[in-house]
Order: sequence, then structure tokens, then C-alpha cells
Amino acid sequence: MADQYKLSVDVRNEFGKGFARRLRAAGKIPAVLYGHGTEPQHLALPGHETALIVRHSNAIITLDIEGTEQLALVKDIQRDPVRRIIEHIDLVVINKGEKVQIDVPYVVEGVSFAGTMTTFSAQAIAIEADALNIPEQIVINVDGLTDGTQILAKDVVLPEGATLTDDPELLILAVTAAGSGSDADDAADAAVAEAAAAESAE
Repeated sequence: MADQYKLSVDVRNEFGKGFARRLRAAGKIPAVLYGHGTEPQHLALPGHETALIVRHSNAIITLDIEGTEQLALVKDIQRDPVRRIIEHIDLVVINKGEKVQIDVPYVVEGVSFAGTMTTFSAQAIAIEADALNIPEQIVINVDGLTDGTQILAKDVVLPEGATLTDDPELLILAVTAAGSGSDADDAADAAVAEAAAAESAE
């Protein structure tokens, strides 16, 4: 399950790109907290601590908003496309005991059968889970899988208490013979092109 963290944050009453730049220069990250019919709250998060927390997928944070605590889920992170600096974070209000729908990344363990390779068709799997028991990642075992094996969303073993909300037929990964498929086609096309070029040069 995703770890839970705690941050002391400030309410911000100034807005705009200029203020956001000054806020980041002071080591803080602008954020907005919304959900459950509440009025959006504009916050300033401590930069270093927040950057460490959001390295983890689907982090749950207990926000200390000037003395009032509120559970929140990291919903979206906006980064500078070049420097990768966090520019803004969206946080969603969550309550203990509620279910949330979330995209969870997966990792592969094990090694497929000799002479095969694993190709990936999706980066995450959509599930529903208890707000305080969201898995940070889902593990898919490919050990010994042979050429032609496909794993669909419905085949993935989910953590206890989680249910699939994705398309059950969504292709997650496939095991193919090394050098087969598009790689082999590309190599063949390249060989034909080289042969044609050699003939024209003669």
C-alpha cells in the first residue's frame, strides 16, 4: 500500500505566475486542494519534503493546514518540461473508509523463457481501492512465460481489497520471440534497401 506522509502547509491568498515564481524561489510549491464539494484551497507546500514524497506513486498526505488536518491524495504534478522542476500540484480530498479509483503503475518481476522478450502496451492499470490502502505499484510475474503469451488486465493479480476498473481485455504486456515482429520486419526492410542501393550503384 502507498505510504502516508504528513506536511505542514500554508494557505496562499496571492495568485498568478509572478507570485508562483516567487513562491518557488522561496523553496515552496504552489498547490490546490479540492474535492468532496469543498471550496478549492490554494496552498504552499514545503518544496524539499514534497519533492521526496511525490517520488512515490499515489502518495497519501496528511496536510496540516494551519492547525487543521486533512487527508489528501496527490492527483496531478505539473513539471517544467525542460528542467523537470515541480511547478504545481493538484491534491484531492479523501476520507477514511472511502473507495477511490486510481491508475496504479506496474512492475515486472522474473525473466521470460530464453530467446523471448517482453513488450509493454500499458503503463498503468486502473483499479478501485480503499483510500488508505492504495498500492504504490502492482507486480506482474513473467518468469518462464513463452512466446505468444499475453497478459490482459483481467489476468493481473490485484492486491487484496482492490478491484479492476480498467477494460478487462486491455493488453498489458506480451511475450514474443526475440527478433520477431516489427524488429524483424524493420531489419528485413533495411536489408532490402541496402541490396537495392548496392544494385543501383553497380
